[in-house]
Amino acid sequence: MFKEIKNDLPASIVVFFVALPLCLGIALASGAPLFSGIIAGIVGGIVVGIASGSTLGVSGPAAGLAVIVLTAIGSLGSWSAFLLAVVLAGVIQLILGFAKAGFIAYFFPYSVIKGMLTGIGLLIILKQIPHALGYDKDTEGDLEFFQLDGENTFSSITNAFEVFTDGAVLISVLSLIILIFWDTVLIKKHKLFQLIQGPIVVVLLGIMMNMLFQSGVINFSLGADQVVKLPVPDSFSGFLNQFTLPDFSAINQLKVWEVAFVMAIIASLETLLCVEATDKLDPDKRVTPTNRELKAQGLGNIVSGLLGGLPVTQVIVRSSANIAFGGKTKLSAILHGIFLLISAMTIADLLNMIPLASLAAILLIVGYKLAKPALFKQMYQLGWQQFLPFISTVIGILATDLLMGISIGMFFGIFNTLYHSYHNSYYMKDIISSEQGQKVHHFVLAEEVSFFNKASILQALNKIPGNSKVIIDFSNNKSIDFDVLEIIKNYESNAKTKNITVEKIDFIEPVTA
Repeated sequence: MFKEIKNDLPASIVVFFVALPLCLGIALASGAPLFSGIIAGIVGGIVVGIASGSTLGVSGPAAGLAVIVLTAIGSLGSWSAFLLAVVLAGVIQLILGFAKAGFIAYFFPYSVIKGMLTGIGLLIILKQIPHALGYDKDTEGDLEFFQLDGENTFSSITNAFEVFTDGAVLISVLSLIILIFWDTVLIKKHKLFQLIQGPIVVVLLGIMMNMLFQSGVINFSLGADQVVKLPVPDSFSGFLNQFTLPDFSAINQLKVWEVAFVMAIIASLETLLCVEATDKLDPDKRVTPTNRELKAQGLGNIVSGLLGGLPVTQVIVRSSANIAFGGKTKLSAILHGIFLLISAMTIADLLNMIPLASLAAILLIVGYKLAKPALFKQMYQLGWQQFLPFISTVIGILATDLLMGISIGMFFGIFNTLYHSYHNSYYMKDIISSEQGQKVHHFVLAEEVSFFNKASILQALNKIPGNSKVIIDFSNNKSIDFDVLEIIKNYESNAKTKNITVEKIDFIEPVTA
């Protein structure tokens, strides 16, 4: 596990700095205690990291569950009852894993997965622009288009340009220059710059500039809402007191089970989609065992719920950052969880000096790498059958949320499949009979013919002119819907009125009760 530590260690530090504000922000967006986000991050890194078969995936609290969590806490009436629902959701995920339900990940087409990655990349960019400008009214976890404070993605950006902070803009600009220069020039010059990643330098620069602002050396300042906000325990016992046990007496409440089931299904779906996307981003193209991943996520949610944490999933933002900055094995995910634990216990004061503008610059680069303009051109060149599900997923994610965007992309993907099925249920070969000079229409059915193909088959048969012969060829067919057989049977009866001779090849009469 430690053979790639020279790559995994710097990547884990980057993921740690990316995950920290996300853990806090998602907790805020969920209406949960701030520390619950940190617990979920620690569990996602250490527990899920050890149990998972994913080499590059990173788990933690997911923004896609924030609204569900917020609603569930209100409906259940207490935080401790909600924690029980998290534990039960983990148990359900374990059952799904042992039931080998991970195969559902393979039903999502390439175009939708690419759209998900691109949509998340654009979403990251749009959501980080306000932080880069110093407008930090919203939390890092507020990833939906319509936000809980009444604003939306674009109004936040517009407001940010009107009330930007000079100090935050300066940090953002310098950070972006360093990251771009590091990625395009320095990293190619010496191995030292591969070991010490640009985001680490950016975070250290942000802390240093914040200190210079506070000391008056530079005549700028950052507000309390423009830096990381981590709870600071006054002692080890104070640290332990931040953990909360679930209310097991609520196990007989039907609402708890309903919330648990919804969270288990959505968390599993988000995880499986992120697994698929992460595997596609993996330079070595390794394949994650999905059933094992469901078990790992189930274990993670059980532990997180027992300790007082938010539900966890594999998260593409952290996973893509891990890949983008050199992670090679799951050690990087485990280390990032350890760093979250250590930081929460020891250096919370120092971490609270990190400007959100520094983290925004890092995430802007991550977002760009996911949504490069060349990708849109590539998907367009693959044709509308690939481009339409891709672009609809992107727009859906930007306009609504992650799950709705994926659902919209899947709708267009399924529509394409049905469209192909509609047009590929048969093919026609026309020949001239040498004996009678009669035109023969050879109508060959496909292997699979469903009721959806009724219209196209009926239209094709009705176009056959009178005084001819039609051969309906079943030799390739393995499955045909009863409705289609009825159409062929009716056509055979009516064909006599048009002087059409019907011949069937390899037709097997269906057995009826």
